[in-house]
Amino acid sequence: MRIIEEIIGKEVLDSSAIVIGKVKDVEVDFETQSLESFILGKGGISEGLGISKGETIVPYDIVKKIGDKILLKNVIEEVEEEA
Repeated sequence: MRIIEEIIGKEVLDSSAIVIGKVKDVEVDFETQSLESFILGKGGISEGLGISKGETIVPYDIVKKIGDKILLKNVIEEVEEEA
């Protein structure tokens, strides 16, 4: 999928615009052809060498916007709005 190639390597920012990592892989549901989650690496030289164990899985549901960077929703605010 071409979209996956465009997403891998993008920085992911939380709702406060703090970088939490870079996308190193994407989980896709091939039956529905939809994105499930992003797998983030923490960066640094160990990430570049492929020996970093620090991974974060970000569900696609909490993604607010994808552009040059990926911005996440403020999950706490969203829960309050639903209540």
